[in-house]
Amino acid sequence: MPLNGSVVRVAAMADLHCAKAMAAGTFQPVFAQVAEQAHVLALAGDLTDYGLPEEARLLVRELAAAKVPVVAVFGNHDYESERQDEVKQILTDGGVAVLDGDSVEIHGVGFAGVKGFAGGFGERALQSWGEPILKRFVREAVDEALKLEGALARLRTPHRIALLHYSPVRSTVESEAPEITPFLGSSRLEDPLNRYPVFAVLHGHAHRGSPEGRTASGVPVYNVALPLLRRRYPDRPPFRIIEVPAAPTSDAAAAPVGVHSGVGAGATVP
Repeated sequence: MPLNGSVVRVAAMADLHCAKAMAAGTFQPVFAQVAEQAHVLALAGDLTDYGLPEEARLLVRELAAAKVPVVAVFGNHDYESERQDEVKQILTDGGVAVLDGDSVEIHGVGFAGVKGFAGGFGERALQSWGEPILKRFVREAVDEALKLEGALARLRTPHRIALLHYSPVRSTVESEAPEITPFLGSSRLEDPLNRYPVFAVLHGHAHRGSPEGRTASGVPVYNVALPLLRRRYPDRPPFRIIEVPAAPTSDAAAAPVGVHSGVGAGATVP
Protein backbone atom coordinates (compact mmCIF):
# COMPACT_ATOMS: atom_id res chain seq x y z
CA MET A 1 0.00 0.00 0.00
CA PRO A 2 1.56 3.35 -1.01
CA LEU A 3 2.01 6.07 1.61
CA ASN A 4 -0.53 8.86 1.20
CA GLY A 5 1.35 11.42 3.26
CA SER A 6 -1.17 11.81 6.10
CA VAL A 7 -1.06 8.55 8.04
CA VAL A 8 1.05 5.43 8.41
CA ARG A 9 -1.15 2.35 8.69
CA VAL A 10 0.24 -0.37 10.97
CA ALA A 11 -1.30 -3.84 10.72
CA ALA A 12 -0.88 -5.68 14.03
CA MET A 13 -1.38 -9.32 14.93
CA ALA A 14 0.09 -11.91 17.30
CA ASP A 15 0.05 -15.59 18.18
CA LEU A 16 0.41 -16.98 14.67
CA HIS A 17 1.92 -20.18 16.15
CA CYS A 18 3.41 -21.12 12.79
CA ALA A 19 3.85 -24.90 13.02
CA LYS A 20 5.66 -27.57 11.00
CA ALA A 21 2.37 -29.28 10.21
CA MET A 22 0.86 -26.10 8.80
CA ALA A 23 0.10 -26.23 5.11
CA ALA A 24 2.21 -23.94 2.94
CA GLY A 25 0.26 -20.86 1.99
CA THR A 26 -1.91 -20.80 5.14
CA PHE A 27 -1.06 -17.21 6.03
CA GLN A 28 -0.36 -15.87 2.57
CA PRO A 29 -3.95 -14.62 1.94
CA VAL A 30 -3.85 -12.74 5.26
CA PHE A 31 -0.46 -11.20 4.54
CA ALA A 32 -1.64 -10.26 1.04
CA GLN A 33 -4.47 -8.32 2.69
CA VAL A 34 -1.90 -6.61 4.89
CA ALA A 35 -0.06 -5.50 1.73
CA GLU A 36 -3.29 -3.92 0.45
CA GLN A 37 -4.27 -2.16 3.68
CA ALA A 38 -1.11 -1.25 5.59
CA HIS A 39 2.39 0.18 5.36
CA VAL A 40 3.93 -1.85 8.22
CA LEU A 41 3.22 -5.25 9.77
CA ALA A 42 3.80 -5.60 13.54
CA LEU A 43 3.88 -9.12 15.02
CA ALA A 44 3.47 -9.29 18.80
CA GLY A 45 5.04 -12.66 19.60
CA ASP A 46 4.40 -16.39 19.42
CA LEU A 47 5.48 -16.28 15.81
CA THR A 48 6.26 -20.01 15.95
CA ASP A 49 4.59 -22.89 17.78
CA TYR A 50 7.62 -24.65 19.29
CA GLY A 51 10.40 -22.18 18.54
CA LEU A 52 11.92 -24.38 15.82
CA PRO A 53 14.07 -23.16 12.93
CA GLU A 54 11.91 -24.99 10.36
CA GLU A 55 8.86 -23.12 11.69
CA ALA A 56 10.72 -19.83 11.28
CA ARG A 57 11.67 -20.71 7.70
CA LEU A 58 8.04 -21.48 6.89
CA LEU A 59 6.95 -18.16 8.38
CA VAL A 60 9.52 -16.26 6.31
CA ARG A 61 8.11 -17.86 3.16
CA GLU A 62 4.58 -16.88 4.19
CA LEU A 63 5.64 -13.32 4.97
CA ALA A 64 6.80 -12.80 1.39
CA ALA A 65 3.16 -12.03 0.56
CA ALA A 66 3.10 -9.04 2.94
CA LYS A 67 5.42 -6.88 0.80
CA VAL A 68 5.76 -4.32 3.64
CA PRO A 69 8.37 -3.86 6.39
CA VAL A 70 7.84 -6.31 9.26
CA VAL A 71 8.74 -5.68 12.91
CA ALA A 72 8.30 -8.34 15.60
CA VAL A 73 8.99 -9.47 19.14
CA PHE A 74 9.20 -13.02 20.45
CA GLY A 75 6.61 -14.68 22.67
CA ASN A 76 6.94 -17.53 25.14
CA HIS A 77 6.40 -20.18 22.43
CA ASP A 78 9.39 -18.87 20.49
CA TYR A 79 11.63 -19.95 23.39
CA GLU A 80 10.16 -23.45 23.85
CA SER A 81 12.95 -25.38 22.09
CA GLU A 82 15.73 -23.08 23.37
CA ARG A 83 16.75 -22.34 19.80
CA GLN A 84 15.63 -18.71 19.87
CA ASP A 85 18.95 -17.42 18.54
CA GLU A 86 18.61 -19.59 15.42
CA VAL A 87 15.00 -18.57 14.98
CA LYS A 88 15.89 -14.89 15.30
CA GLN A 89 18.68 -15.21 12.73
CA ILE A 90 16.37 -16.89 10.22
CA LEU A 91 13.73 -14.19 10.65
CA THR A 92 16.32 -11.41 10.49
CA ASP A 93 17.81 -12.87 7.32
CA GLY A 94 14.26 -12.93 5.97
CA GLY A 95 13.90 -9.18 6.50
CA VAL A 96 12.07 -9.14 9.85
CA ALA A 97 13.24 -6.62 12.46
CA VAL A 98 13.11 -8.72 15.64
CA LEU A 99 13.24 -6.47 18.69
CA ASP A 100 14.37 -7.40 22.21
CA GLY A 101 15.03 -4.20 24.09
CA ASP A 102 15.69 -2.55 20.72
CA SER A 103 13.94 0.13 18.71
CA VAL A 104 13.48 0.75 15.01
CA GLU A 105 12.07 3.58 12.91
CA ILE A 106 9.87 2.69 9.94
CA HIS A 107 8.18 5.34 7.79
CA GLY A 108 8.85 7.86 10.55
CA VAL A 109 7.13 5.78 13.26
CA GLY A 110 9.23 4.47 16.15
CA PHE A 111 8.76 0.92 17.40
CA ALA A 112 10.14 -0.20 20.78
CA GLY A 113 9.90 -3.93 21.43
CA VAL A 114 10.33 -6.49 24.21
CA LYS A 115 8.77 -9.84 25.00
CA GLY A 116 7.73 -8.75 28.46
CA PHE A 117 6.94 -11.19 31.24
CA ALA A 118 4.36 -12.27 33.80
CA GLY A 119 3.75 -11.47 37.46
CA GLY A 120 0.29 -9.96 37.72
CA PHE A 121 -1.13 -6.50 38.04
CA GLY A 122 -1.49 -3.66 40.53
CA GLU A 123 -1.56 -4.38 44.24
CA ARG A 124 -1.89 -8.12 43.56
CA ALA A 125 1.33 -8.30 41.53
CA LEU A 126 3.93 -10.79 42.70
CA GLN A 127 6.53 -9.14 44.94
CA SER A 128 10.24 -9.82 45.29
CA TRP A 129 10.09 -11.47 48.68
CA GLY A 130 10.63 -14.95 49.99
CA GLU A 131 12.27 -17.81 48.12
CA PRO A 132 15.11 -17.02 45.70
CA ILE A 133 13.18 -18.52 42.78
CA LEU A 134 10.34 -16.03 43.32
CA LYS A 135 12.83 -13.18 43.43
CA ARG A 136 14.29 -14.35 40.11
CA PHE A 137 10.78 -14.50 38.63
CA VAL A 138 10.07 -10.92 39.65
CA ARG A 139 13.51 -9.82 38.47
CA GLU A 140 12.72 -11.09 34.97
CA ALA A 141 9.66 -8.83 34.81
CA VAL A 142 11.66 -5.87 36.13
CA ASP A 143 14.44 -6.49 33.58
CA GLU A 144 11.93 -6.60 30.71
CA ALA A 145 10.42 -3.30 31.88
CA LEU A 146 13.89 -1.72 31.99
CA LYS A 147 14.60 -2.97 28.47
CA LEU A 148 11.34 -1.42 27.28
CA GLU A 149 12.19 1.87 28.96
CA GLY A 150 15.58 1.96 27.28
CA ALA A 151 14.10 1.20 23.86
CA LEU A 152 11.51 3.95 24.23
CA ALA A 153 14.13 6.45 25.44
CA ARG A 154 16.28 5.94 22.35
CA LEU A 155 13.48 6.83 19.94
CA ARG A 156 13.30 10.40 18.66
CA THR A 157 10.29 9.95 16.38
CA PRO A 158 7.12 12.04 16.79
CA HIS A 159 5.14 8.88 17.57
CA ARG A 160 6.18 5.71 19.42
CA ILE A 161 4.52 2.29 19.37
CA ALA A 162 5.37 -0.25 22.06
CA LEU A 163 5.35 -3.84 20.82
CA LEU A 164 5.09 -6.55 23.50
CA HIS A 165 3.90 -10.12 23.88
CA TYR A 166 2.76 -10.02 27.50
CA SER A 167 0.18 -7.43 28.51
CA PRO A 168 1.11 -4.33 30.54
CA VAL A 169 -2.46 -3.87 31.83
CA ARG A 170 -5.10 -6.09 33.36
CA SER A 171 -7.97 -4.80 31.23
CA THR A 172 -6.96 -6.69 28.07
CA VAL A 173 -6.60 -10.03 29.87
CA GLU A 174 -9.39 -9.91 32.43
CA SER A 175 -11.74 -12.01 30.27
CA GLU A 176 -9.35 -14.93 30.71
CA ALA A 177 -9.72 -17.49 33.51
CA PRO A 178 -8.70 -15.75 36.76
CA GLU A 179 -6.29 -18.58 37.59
CA ILE A 180 -4.02 -17.71 34.65
CA THR A 181 -4.38 -13.90 34.65
CA PRO A 182 -1.12 -13.29 36.60
CA PHE A 183 0.76 -15.28 33.96
CA LEU A 184 -0.48 -13.16 31.05
CA GLY A 185 1.32 -9.94 31.87
CA SER A 186 2.75 -7.57 34.42
CA SER A 187 1.91 -4.03 35.44
CA ARG A 188 5.66 -3.44 35.76
CA LEU A 189 5.62 -3.14 31.97
CA GLU A 190 3.18 -0.24 32.29
CA ASP A 191 5.58 2.05 34.16
CA PRO A 192 7.72 3.07 31.15
CA LEU A 193 4.59 3.48 29.03
CA ASN A 194 3.37 6.13 31.46
CA ARG A 195 6.75 7.89 31.58
CA TYR A 196 7.32 8.25 27.83
CA PRO A 197 4.94 9.55 25.14
CA VAL A 198 3.54 6.41 23.51
CA PHE A 199 0.95 6.47 20.76
CA ALA A 200 -0.25 2.88 21.23
CA VAL A 201 0.72 -0.45 22.79
CA LEU A 202 0.33 -3.78 20.99
CA HIS A 203 0.47 -7.20 22.64
CA GLY A 204 -0.80 -10.76 22.27
CA HIS A 205 -0.63 -13.89 24.46
CA ALA A 206 -4.19 -13.63 25.87
CA HIS A 207 -6.19 -15.63 23.32
CA ARG A 208 -9.43 -15.09 25.23
CA GLY A 209 -8.75 -11.63 26.55
CA SER A 210 -10.29 -8.31 25.58
CA PRO A 211 -9.31 -6.37 22.46
CA GLU A 212 -8.77 -2.94 24.06
CA GLY A 213 -7.64 -1.26 27.25
CA ARG A 214 -5.68 1.75 28.48
CA THR A 215 -2.78 2.49 30.75
CA ALA A 216 -3.22 4.71 33.78
CA SER A 217 -2.04 7.67 31.67
CA GLY A 218 -4.54 6.93 28.91
CA VAL A 219 -2.30 5.20 26.37
CA PRO A 220 -4.43 2.78 24.28
CA VAL A 221 -3.48 -0.89 24.60
CA TYR A 222 -4.57 -3.40 21.95
CA ASN A 223 -4.59 -7.16 22.34
CA VAL A 224 -3.99 -8.42 18.80
CA ALA A 225 -3.85 -12.16 19.46
CA LEU A 226 -4.98 -13.89 16.28
CA PRO A 227 -7.48 -16.24 18.01
CA LEU A 228 -9.09 -13.26 19.76
CA LEU A 229 -9.41 -11.19 16.59
CA ARG A 230 -10.85 -14.11 14.64
CA ARG A 231 -13.42 -14.79 17.33
CA ARG A 232 -14.44 -11.16 17.96
CA TYR A 233 -14.39 -10.01 14.33
CA PRO A 234 -15.15 -13.10 12.20
CA ASP A 235 -16.08 -11.05 9.12
CA ARG A 236 -12.86 -9.03 9.08
CA PRO A 237 -9.21 -9.82 8.35
CA PRO A 238 -7.49 -11.09 11.53
CA PHE A 239 -5.36 -8.04 12.18
CA ARG A 240 -5.93 -4.60 13.66
CA ILE A 241 -5.06 -1.44 11.79
CA ILE A 242 -3.56 1.42 13.79
CA GLU A 243 -3.44 4.74 11.94
CA VAL A 244 -0.47 6.84 13.05
CA PRO A 245 -0.10 10.46 11.88
CA ALA A 246 2.77 10.57 9.42
CA ALA A 247 5.98 12.38 10.23
CA PRO A 248 6.93 15.40 8.09
CA THR A 249 7.56 14.19 4.55
CA SER A 250 11.18 13.40 3.76
CA ASP A 251 13.12 10.64 2.11
CA ALA A 252 14.44 9.55 5.49
CA ALA A 253 10.94 9.17 6.92
CA ALA A 254 9.86 6.93 4.07
CA ALA A 255 12.14 3.97 4.82
CA PRO A 256 13.43 1.93 7.75
CA VAL A 257 16.50 3.48 9.32
CA GLY A 258 17.80 0.52 11.28
CA VAL A 259 17.59 -1.02 14.70
CA HIS A 260 18.83 0.80 17.79
CA SER A 261 20.08 -1.71 20.35
CA GLY A 262 20.63 -1.50 24.07
CA VAL A 263 20.22 -2.99 27.40
CA GLY A 264 -3.83 10.30 22.98
CA ALA A 265 -5.05 7.43 20.64
CA GLY A 266 -5.53 7.71 16.89
CA ALA A 267 -8.26 6.19 14.78
CA THR A 268 -8.17 2.41 14.64
CA VAL A 269 -9.97 -0.20 12.65
CA PRO A 270 -10.04 -3.80 13.98
